[in-house]
Amino acid sequence: MGIFQEHDLSNSALPLLSLNHVSYLCKSVEESAKFYQEVLGFVLIRRPSSFQFEGAWLFNYGIGIHLLQCNSTNDVQQMPVKINPKDNHISFQCTDIELVKKRLREMGMKHETALVEEGGVFVDQLFFHDPDGYMIEICNCENIPVLPLSTSACPIRKPQSYVDSKKSKPQRSMASSKALNAAAMETRMMESLFASMIDISM
Repeated sequence: MGIFQEHDLSNSALPLLSLNHVSYLCKSVEESAKFYQEVLGFVLIRRPSSFQFEGAWLFNYGIGIHLLQCNSTNDVQQMPVKINPKDNHISFQCTDIELVKKRLREMGMKHETALVEEGGVFVDQLFFHDPDGYMIEICNCENIPVLPLSTSACPIRKPQSYVDSKKSKPQRSMASSKALNAAAMETRMMESLFASMIDISM
């Protein structure tokens, strides 16, 4: 019973679509929002007006960052003394790793670098902390193809909505427009993913 034991997830996996956002507790929402805007290029977006607590929502690159003001600084982790690439982190792919290095140096951002090699393919990694000590990675991980561990029982499965969309065209109606839009988006995402993978039989 190892961690890489194969499982058939075709009928048991939750009907997920994509990662929506990550949420962080902050010592200062204003300072953290400024960091995510100026360093990572996120944009402030509107939060629900019904919220009765301080926070900020930011969005870019298809993902949201939700910042929450802490009640006490004791609720937020202390800034780590060292940058440990094995710590929990969120990772962003970039188009120019050397430009990222240059920008981080110009901003005086303390960071660590790493180089991963797999079958002659190299991936550059940069690690640094946000103002609250949460770690961020910038990489060119797309250099390594996403391939299943096994063609007989792949952990990455085509969801049923993807399979159904290939069998017949969805009926367009006002009542189901929201679901159809989500299914269409999911289909495009899965087609993009499986275009770079080997053919996997269901």
